[in-house]
Amino acid sequence: MTRIHFWGAAETVTGSKYLVETKQKKILVDCGMFQGLKALRLRNWKSLPIPAAQIDAVVLTHAHIDHTGYLPRLVREGFRGPVYCTRATYQLAQILLRDSAYLQEEDARRANRYGYTKHNPAEPLFDTEDAERALKLFKPVKFSAVDGEYSAKIKLGKGIRCGLAPAGHILGAAWVTFEIDGKRLVFSGDIGRPNDVVMRAPRPLQHADYLVLESTYGDRQHPDADIREQLAEVINRTAKRGGIVLIPAFAVGRSQALMHLIATLKETRAIAQLPIFLNSPMAINASDLYAMRHDLHRLSAQQCQQVGDAVTYVQKADDSRALSARREPAIIISASGMVSGGRILHHIKALGPDPKNTILFCGYQAAGTRGEALINGVEQVKIHGEYVPVKAEVVCLGGMSAHADYVELGDWVETLKRAPERVFLTHGEPDAQKVFSGYLKDRFGWEVEIPKLDEVVTLD
Repeated sequence: MTRIHFWGAAETVTGSKYLVETKQKKILVDCGMFQGLKALRLRNWKSLPIPAAQIDAVVLTHAHIDHTGYLPRLVREGFRGPVYCTRATYQLAQILLRDSAYLQEEDARRANRYGYTKHNPAEPLFDTEDAERALKLFKPVKFSAVDGEYSAKIKLGKGIRCGLAPAGHILGAAWVTFEIDGKRLVFSGDIGRPNDVVMRAPRPLQHADYLVLESTYGDRQHPDADIREQLAEVINRTAKRGGIVLIPAFAVGRSQALMHLIATLKETRAIAQLPIFLNSPMAINASDLYAMRHDLHRLSAQQCQQVGDAVTYVQKADDSRALSARREPAIIISASGMVSGGRILHHIKALGPDPKNTILFCGYQAAGTRGEALINGVEQVKIHGEYVPVKAEVVCLGGMSAHADYVELGDWVETLKRAPERVFLTHGEPDAQKVFSGYLKDRFGWEVEIPKLDEVVTLD
């Protein structure tokens, strides 16, 4: 008997956690932090339905914080098992988990210093020590080459095998297959686009008896417009009025794609010759890794070097503050992508009130985030306990997502040799899941299920 416990990413795009329970093992697929709406963020502080020490292992699809960010807390709660993932995911997790711990500690210090907290004292969800203890549990898996891509098999116990295959979302991202007593259970993780600027296409899916499928963009298609032309138009329009283009970007994946595109536009003189700054230590470290692991994506070593030559990396806090004080035209890329933390907050406080500037979004904005509020036209946002007026132009480009849209997801599952016995939609907002459910029924005749948070389903 196999059960799936949907502890996260159920009717929401955040907090990915799925417990696979068999007679022999309890295996957690992803261990993500909830972000966005306060009701979801509060779940990060609640204990899991079972003691963490009872979980035998964790398998990660990729390194993004909404898929890995709860790991240090899980360790604090008593988890001591192995954490399996691709080597690139482990390399990125070292960057992201350490940075996330630092931000947790820094946010708590700031809240206590300036008194904008209801807790006395405010405490981090986890700290640097927890992150280091979590990283010691990682066991990056070895791969065999299959059509020039990685694949792996992990033995998790008698009758239980696990496989990883490229998902195309970010560096090291994988979709996960469990073979349990002759049945195949697949977790899509986050599926990338077939024609992504940086990442290679996800490996096609061949067989799944049970499929847990993401639905982030279940209700929309990405526009066909040339993203380079759109970027150039926004940058040139802002430069013409003497403004700064401020881009909140995910430190892993989106920042690297943006830098590549903007560097190419600058080299071909399609945009004004503005200085480009990457102001995120986490994104800088991730960019170095992308340059080192160009074997896993589309960009050559020469193209990675081109980005390095065109972009100024900002590491020091003093240099970051100087950027916020800047008034000459420039392009600033900074994390976090949903404006939920990081140096981007200081930049929006300083640059958001100026109508000459542009705040440019290039990725999904979860419900309840400042990013979602900004693209929906709010006139002010609350940052560090105070309200900041936003008079800068706000633009959202939909063509740069690292997630497949609903047609691309349909194309990915179309390669299945036969229909799954059951399909579960996760990692999507309810409206998107409803539309995607109808699309899958119309295209394939599938009747899909949409689990709720903490729901438990029995597969056999």
